[in-house]
Amino acid sequence: MNYASRRIWIIGASAGIGAALARALAGQGAQLILSARDGDALEALAAECGGAQARPLDLAQPETLGAVVAQLTLEAPLDAIICTAALYDPGRVADIDPMRAEAMVRVNILGMLEVARLCPPLLRDGGQLVLFGSVAGYIGLPGGQPYSATKAAVNNLAETLAIELAPRVDVRLVCPGFVQTRLTARNTFAMPAIITPEQAAESVLRGMQRRGFEIHFPRRFTLAMKLIRALPYALSLRLIRRLR
Repeated sequence: MNYASRRIWIIGASAGIGAALARALAGQGAQLILSARDGDALEALAAECGGAQARPLDLAQPETLGAVVAQLTLEAPLDAIICTAALYDPGRVADIDPMRAEAMVRVNILGMLEVARLCPPLLRDGGQLVLFGSVAGYIGLPGGQPYSATKAAVNNLAETLAIELAPRVDVRLVCPGFVQTRLTARNTFAMPAIITPEQAAESVLRGMQRRGFEIHFPRRFTLAMKLIRALPYALSLRLIRRLR
């Protein structure tokens, strides 16, 4: 896809991979619509990406998504919708804060379901719906809950949409490994094969231009996780136990 003059909506654009995608696409001449909870950060990014529109919303409050969708319904069709929005707060099951877990479910699962329900009609025929799952959703990891569970749900949702929306909408699932963001900065363990948001954005855009459903990176990490996932539980769980 040549991104010059393409209309692209990024949900979760104010920081991390979303912001890196916005800058990269703006540099290629895309017409951007940027959404996130942090209105101030969003306005600053929109100014940086000259000509971008800032449309704040919060996936924890579905009516805000609905309001932006209603506005965009009156405008020209979109070429792509990219949803990177998510909350991150992994931990041991025994230590879960129920309120924080509920917030993650509300944004990461229910919010993504609302994106899946409301947004596809905004796309032109052949347009792309790009949902961010995670390698964390491949298999249950020690200390990964409840974030891993919500991302497993997103991975599953994208698989369903790829069938239900075909052939009119080109659904893509993005499964990043570790990326240097304000969220992963909270991790207290060594993160293998960690990359920058700019490297992640480059991988996403390259994947969007190719055929194939899943965009995963960095491959030296994601392919190893795919191999573990493909093993029988007797072997995969034995390997995962060594990560504790």
